[in-house]
Amino acid sequence: MNKEEFKAKANQKIDEISAKINEFEAKKEFIKDDVKQKYEETIKDLEASKVELQAKYDELVAASDEKWDEIKAAFSSAADSFKEGFSKISSLF
Repeated sequence: MNKEEFKAKANQKIDEISAKINEFEAKKEFIKDDVKQKYEETIKDLEASKVELQAKYDELVAASDEKWDEIKAAFSSAADSFKEGFSKISSLF
């Protein structure tokens, strides 16, 4: 996969993560009171991680050839960490 293809997929990944966070935000009112605080905290954590992921994407876009592989790996790792967060929040249902 070349740089432009990876950038496009990375941008798509950010959009998917944003949509998933919005979906969880919309479901917040259906959460039982005893886990609502944990649910809200997890959403805040996901949103903070999304901001960090966006910053990594910005680095990726501006990356020189020498730093490309390093920044690409950092972005991929950060994006993969959302799987754990989404799993964690889904378990609160």
